[in-house]
Amino acid sequence: MTDVAVPITTRKDWASDQEVRWCPGCGDYSILAAIQMLLPELGVRRENTVFVSGIGCAARFPYYMNTYGMHSIHGRAPAIATGLAVTRPDLDVWVVSGDGDALSIGGNHLIHALRRNVNIKILLFNNQIYGLTKGQYSPTSEQGKVTKSTPFGSLETPFNPISVALGAEATFVARTHDMDRKHMQEMFRRAHAHRGAAIVEIYQNCNVFNDGAFNAITGRDNRADMLIPLEHGQPIRFGADGQRGVAMPADGRLQLVDVAEVGEDAVLVHDEARDDPGLAFALSRLSRGPFEPTPIGVFRDVQRPEYGDGMARQLVDAQERKGPGDLASLLASGGTWTVG
Repeated sequence: MTDVAVPITTRKDWASDQEVRWCPGCGDYSILAAIQMLLPELGVRRENTVFVSGIGCAARFPYYMNTYGMHSIHGRAPAIATGLAVTRPDLDVWVVSGDGDALSIGGNHLIHALRRNVNIKILLFNNQIYGLTKGQYSPTSEQGKVTKSTPFGSLETPFNPISVALGAEATFVARTHDMDRKHMQEMFRRAHAHRGAAIVEIYQNCNVFNDGAFNAITGRDNRADMLIPLEHGQPIRFGADGQRGVAMPADGRLQLVDVAEVGEDAVLVHDEARDDPGLAFALSRLSRGPFEPTPIGVFRDVQRPEYGDGMARQLVDAQERKGPGDLASLLASGGTWTVG
């Protein structure tokens, strides 16, 4: 028996009939468009695609996709998606979350989904603010950020989402931004093709409560000098003419250099498939925030056993050793007692 061919679809097929209700000019619109335009190219079925979200502006995403989806509870989208992915490995499971949803109340769920290497694709919309609740500081807001909840300025060191993901041993880690549809789609395509947990941080502008947070690096006139493209197997160079680069001197600390001064051989060659995440982590720390030259692209793409596959093997092995399970016997076994 052969598989039935996947029907040809267009963006219109993937868009739901719901009115998109983000603030005019919000970066979420461009991310939604990038996904809706990409999915027809991936050769996947709408009925086998699921978007799970938490709470926040980004969490409205499932409403606008003509797929299965769930607008779940604050911070718990990775946990809900984990249950779905391990029980239905035939599905494409996407998680949509914001920096507050994913890295505050949901931080624990996020890091464990990544370390377990569950086959889910996490899109982390990072606008460095709480948008839905009207402008409080978030776990990625910069120190000194004055908001409704930090009137004297935030005292906290912000999370770097890429560093957090690499510290959790995520097997696929990437960064993109909402001003470049082509780059977004390439990162989403790579994440979808990865077997295991994949996370893509998306710099996303909140034009109401944190407008222009990324202009210093994503503005059209700034990108060449401020975005450092990471391409596997290629020297890490940037600038309009590739005149700047990343080097690793003898002390092991990455530095931004002028290629003409140090020579092309001194420029670091990017290796996204390197098993040790240390170098990728160092790249994630090159910038102190989105106001300095900042790496963008795939930081890490390595293979490790996927969690759902391992769970399925355990169940098969258990059944072969002990036979079919007996729920009634299980409930009555061990430390049970009679009341009354």
